[in-house]
Amino acid sequence: MKTLVAVKRDATIHWVGNGFPVRTLFSHQSLGQWISPFLMLDYAGPAEFAPSDEPRGVGEHPHRGFETVTIVYQGELEHHDSAGNHGKIGPGDVQWMTAASGVVHEEWHEQAFAKRGGVLEMVQLWVNLPAKDKMSPPRYQELLSQQIPVVDLDGAGTARVIAGELRGTKGPAATFTPLNVWDLRLKPGHRIELNFPAGSTTLFLVLKGKSLLNETEPIGQAELAVFDREEGSITVETQEEDSTLLVLSGEPIDEPVASHGPFVMNTQAEIHQAISDYRSGKMGHLVAPS
Repeated sequence: MKTLVAVKRDATIHWVGNGFPVRTLFSHQSLGQWISPFLMLDYAGPAEFAPSDEPRGVGEHPHRGFETVTIVYQGELEHHDSAGNHGKIGPGDVQWMTAASGVVHEEWHEQAFAKRGGVLEMVQLWVNLPAKDKMSPPRYQELLSQQIPVVDLDGAGTARVIAGELRGTKGPAATFTPLNVWDLRLKPGHRIELNFPAGSTTLFLVLKGKSLLNETEPIGQAELAVFDREEGSITVETQEEDSTLLVLSGEPIDEPVASHGPFVMNTQAEIHQAISDYRSGKMGHLVAPS
């Protein structure tokens, strides 16, 4: 079995804009290279929003040097960016935005969802890019629920393969480095075993329910388990309720990380250049969607 390195619990809630009450379950600042190629994950909700004529969210802001992956569990979101992409995603959908050389975007509760109100639950994952790809053109992938293949886990539940591969089934997301993003929905009172190759970062996040990892470590909602990079398996035993877990694994990017707010590069000089390029308009501007 793979060795458990750390369990992160008791993440506090803070607001991103006026639409996303989030808990940062991990970040490069706190866990460093243990989580590479991943940089950060915010878990928003579940939170009930009253009906509103004004959509809530986050206004115009830039990114450079990495990707954002937004997975919606409840509610609906709307995205608009300076590369001309405009999309709406709901439960089960995924938005994979490659900022790379630079993009300006905004994220809001989808208008109809805002007007009727309801529960919002989502995660946003930041994925690093290797130095050779940080200045590549921006890219936008909208992966609707029906495009994401589902793998049966021997009757214990299912796994949606968003990126990478599980038991011969490949996910639709195009990635720059080898990585897996699996959305597990498990029934109560079952046990599964998942295998991981040597050298891979491996993270388990529980979004719903309670589970026992490797027969010894209890883990519950909004908690993160970090494993070592040795080859081996991880077992998950679910308790008395349905469980939702997000499994992340991937090949580490063994390069320096320099970060400042919405920019993640390899050197401080590149960070200063990103700030200058954004201020001078080189990352583009938002134009109202038609």
